[in-house]
Amino acid sequence: MLKIIQVPHKVLTTPTGEIKKIDDKIRKLVYDMEETLVAQVDPQGVGLAAPQVGVNLSLFIMKPSLKAETEVCINQHILKIEDRKSRMDENKKLEGCLSITRIWGPVKRPQKVLLEYQDLTGEKHLRWFTGFKATIVQHEVDHLQGVLFTRRALEQKTVLYEEKNGELEKMKY
Repeated sequence: MLKIIQVPHKVLTTPTGEIKKIDDKIRKLVYDMEETLVAQVDPQGVGLAAPQVGVNLSLFIMKPSLKAETEVCINQHILKIEDRKSRMDENKKLEGCLSITRIWGPVKRPQKVLLEYQDLTGEKHLRWFTGFKATIVQHEVDHLQGVLFTRRALEQKTVLYEEKNGELEKMKY
């Protein structure tokens, strides 16, 4: 199992590099990342980007529920978003991050994104993600661009919360 890097490590705020060749080393990294993600239970993780395990490459995995298949996205780019303001406001939920433990904050995100990416075989895909998966995709793509959810929350002038003794307390900053 891999160690999850915590803030303020520089790898978390550095844009990633493209994966030139999907080989056994990349497949092993994905396997190890999946094992690491599945092991996260408090809180449960739903996505993990390579920088979160100290690897500065354009790769993330997502597993929106325990029974879901793990999806692998390599060299991904969001090509289009469906940006209906009212939907974004309705769907503002608390986000957290395995690299920023016990901190939560609401982030407004579009509920539909078109993602271009490669899978583990190198095949290219063009796919719309909606709802919770769209949120995960945007959170993980932000990681690959060196942007943490706390930055998005602060840009949107929302409140961040710290979990203390099972309760959420507003952070002062």
